[in-house]
Amino acid sequence: MSLQACAEIVRRGDPDRFLSAMAAPPEARRVLFPLYAFNVEVARAPWVTQEPMIAEMRLQWWRDALAEIAAGGVIRSHEVTTELAHILPQGMVPVLDRLVKARRWDVYREPFEDAQAFETYLAATSGGLMQAACVALGSRADPGFEAIGLTQGLANFWRAVPRLLAAGRAPFVGESHADRAELSRQALGRLTQARRDVPATARPATRAAWLAGPVLRRVMRDPSAVAEGRLEPSEFARKGTLLWRAALRQS
Repeated sequence: MSLQACAEIVRRGDPDRFLSAMAAPPEARRVLFPLYAFNVEVARAPWVTQEPMIAEMRLQWWRDALAEIAAGGVIRSHEVTTELAHILPQGMVPVLDRLVKARRWDVYREPFEDAQAFETYLAATSGGLMQAACVALGSRADPGFEAIGLTQGLANFWRAVPRLLAAGRAPFVGESHADRAELSRQALGRLTQARRDVPATARPATRAAWLAGPVLRRVMRDPSAVAEGRLEPSEFARKGTLLWRAALRQS
């Protein structure tokens, strides 16, 4: 039942990763759904309250849960922590802890200090989740996994910009269209390079980045689409691209 609960959390909170997990073999889903549910719970923790202290406490709750998983003793009862403890390799606990700490940016309204801070945030959040998923599926840790996740994170961040602006956040590191296009170009290059060496065991996880390429190419052609909210692909394009990559067993 906990695994089903994790899948439902992902279905409601992260439809893109839910679709990619459903395209994976059943044994991979048993790994991916707890990780993706953990990510949903952590990502939404800063947004369910207007009080920064409460948001910080929610994030700390997840850090404490990870510490319990690392210790191997009694783990607090929760539909996500129970399943996560079963599938998370010990070496990935610090990776997910960095993910939680990075989400503190979402609690406050200050912009990123610079481009390096922005990249560090993406590497710790989407990059860390991708690394943990690939390793939990049986692959060895590899910088390429983080690169794929970081690229996915940038594409998702661009898609989220209109919501961030509406919430009074300052999401842009560089304000010019050229800056956004250049960030997208660099990320797309890393994605192309990293995908060349993805082992078969990791592909059910790396396939979650299936929308990153189309989104980033759109930003390169038309950077104004970021703030104007014109990056969402059609339902046909979303599902069709995923099914095509899954059928060809591509990452």
